[in-house]
Amino acid sequence: MGDEMSDFSAQDEKDGFKLKLWRGERMCLLGLDVAQPEDDLAGFAIEVQAPDSNEFKPLPNRLNFSYDKPTHEAVTGARLYSSLEAPFQRFRWIDFPAEQQPGEYRYRVTKMHMPQDGKLVAGSQLTLGLSLDPVTYADFLDVGFTRNFASSQAFSDRYGTKPQLIPAQADDGLAFHKTDADAYTWLGFEALELIKGVLDEAVANTDLSIELLAYDLNEPDLVARLADLGPRLRAVIDDSGSHAPAHSAESQAAARFAASAGAGNVRRTHFQGLQHHKVLIVKRKGTPEKVLFGSTNFSFRGLYIQANNVIVVQSPAAAALFANVFEQAFSNPAGFANNPLALQWHLVQAAPGQPSLQFCFSPHRDSGLSLNPLAAAIDQASSSVLYSIAFLNQIKTGPTREALDRLMDSPLFSYGVVNSDTGLIVNKPDHTQGVVDFAYLSAKAPEPFKSEWSGGAGIHIHHKFVVTDFNLPTARVFTGSSNLSPSGEEGNGDNLVMIQDQRIATSYAIEALRMFDHLHFRTAMQQALANNPQTAPKALTLRKPTAISGQPAWFADFYAADSQKAKDRQLFSS
Repeated sequence: MGDEMSDFSAQDEKDGFKLKLWRGERMCLLGLDVAQPEDDLAGFAIEVQAPDSNEFKPLPNRLNFSYDKPTHEAVTGARLYSSLEAPFQRFRWIDFPAEQQPGEYRYRVTKMHMPQDGKLVAGSQLTLGLSLDPVTYADFLDVGFTRNFASSQAFSDRYGTKPQLIPAQADDGLAFHKTDADAYTWLGFEALELIKGVLDEAVANTDLSIELLAYDLNEPDLVARLADLGPRLRAVIDDSGSHAPAHSAESQAAARFAASAGAGNVRRTHFQGLQHHKVLIVKRKGTPEKVLFGSTNFSFRGLYIQANNVIVVQSPAAAALFANVFEQAFSNPAGFANNPLALQWHLVQAAPGQPSLQFCFSPHRDSGLSLNPLAAAIDQASSSVLYSIAFLNQIKTGPTREALDRLMDSPLFSYGVVNSDTGLIVNKPDHTQGVVDFAYLSAKAPEPFKSEWSGGAGIHIHHKFVVTDFNLPTARVFTGSSNLSPSGEEGNGDNLVMIQDQRIATSYAIEALRMFDHLHFRTAMQQALANNPQTAPKALTLRKPTAISGQPAWFADFYAADSQKAKDRQLFSS
């Protein structure tokens, strides 16, 4: 069977062996399947050839068949073992190239067999290429993620420990001295790159002006860029709760902008709850042309600790819509719920080949306006639902909660990750929950993640997105700043976008899987080492074939009829 390709996926099949590549935002998901796995199948070796390289390099595994030290010392979460010698015993993997390059990445996947104990033999092989172009839709829309906690081990491998990377108190952020620029760039990843790109372009071009809607605001480099705009900046900054006192970073930033832009260009508000937008609107000679929005606060934790996303849309229609929201927030936030902006969804038509966007803005009188379409999409999904909702554990009622509760009772494939008071929760496809507590995460993490987790401080999952049927033409993603709760929709200044587009939905689906897989592995580590860490736990050791080990094959569960693991295997390889 020959290669099948789209602009965001590629697939091939040979002798019942299937490989599919899915494009993510600077990452690639590999889905694998074998129609009839041989008894001695020991896993898959995965090699990658970067665009600027003439050779394939093996991706490393976190597990091996045996270790030269006790398992509790050998298995740290670091990827230490070449998959040519320690093949992956799972049917999907995410490659996250350390240094993104333009061009095609080629992946070579080999079935590895173990006919004799300790002897690996290469079998069938498939090779596919896919461009991981960092721009989602050129000249229209770009999605960016922070690197977040799922890269904590990679951060440790790259930088060691950085105890002074973020301020101990958020209010001290604007005066905090940043010492390692590369570490911040690495952690902020594409989200930071997109935010800085918007601001740097505006600072450099006097025809451009910025309208800012901010919640948390303590990242000094971003505040400095905004101040550099002088009177070309207008700002609306939250003044709820801890943001209200004069010593807060938000009040300090507002005072600085009042001095640089003029007091008449700065407003403070919290609507009926929070001014929760995180938005930059770019105008050229007063005409809106571009907008940046998402879940990412312009803060240390938002960019360098939490899992977050931003979207930049180069569309005068979308930018004008957000500019109207800004004007209402600036001049009459108390009346927003009665404004036409808050009474309907707003369609932004795109050019051929680009996805249309539908926006909903709050606060509005009835939270069902924004949340019922989300709940309907979850209920109507026919393939999968993947979600990451920061405050789901606090949402007890309403369309989002009720739809996800129904999902947990359905056979549909789903994965979710949310915060809890003591750790991070993974809602697994088999409808069980795994909780990785902060104490365990702290013990296995470098700074600055260690202190964040050891204190149980704040929120680590800050995404607010739901992806339905990412692998189908009807794929949708709902995302934005909205917490997807009834109280938030009726009280907070927020935005929610619905995008029906498979390329964008796939990017969010892969981001979700990256977090789920990290936490799933940490859950396995925590459970396996909890009882007797001195014993080599089977869960953290690659399995040898049944004829050698006398144990069930590593892949047996993936072929149990109608099981969630079977659905996992089939979903990402088809």
